[in-house]
Amino acid sequence: MDPDDLPRARGDAASLLAKESLDTYSQDELIERIAILEAEIERVRAHHARTAEHRRAADAFFRPRESD
Repeated sequence: MDPDDLPRARGDAASLLAKESLDTYSQDELIERIAILEAEIERVRAHHARTAEHRRAADAFFRPRESD
C-alpha cells in the first residue's frame, strides 16, 4: 500500500510515520519499532472499544420509549 493512500489522521502523525525512510534502521531497531507500533495499535483499539461501548450505552439510554 502506498503511504499516500492512507487516510489522514488527526495531526497527520500516522502519515508522517508512513513516509519516513526505514533505510537507516538496523534489524533490531526495526523489530523495536514494530513492537512500539503494535502497542500503540492495541492502545487505540482499546480506546475505540471503550468509546464504542459508551456510545452504545448512550444510544440505549436516549432511545425513544415504546408506547403501550
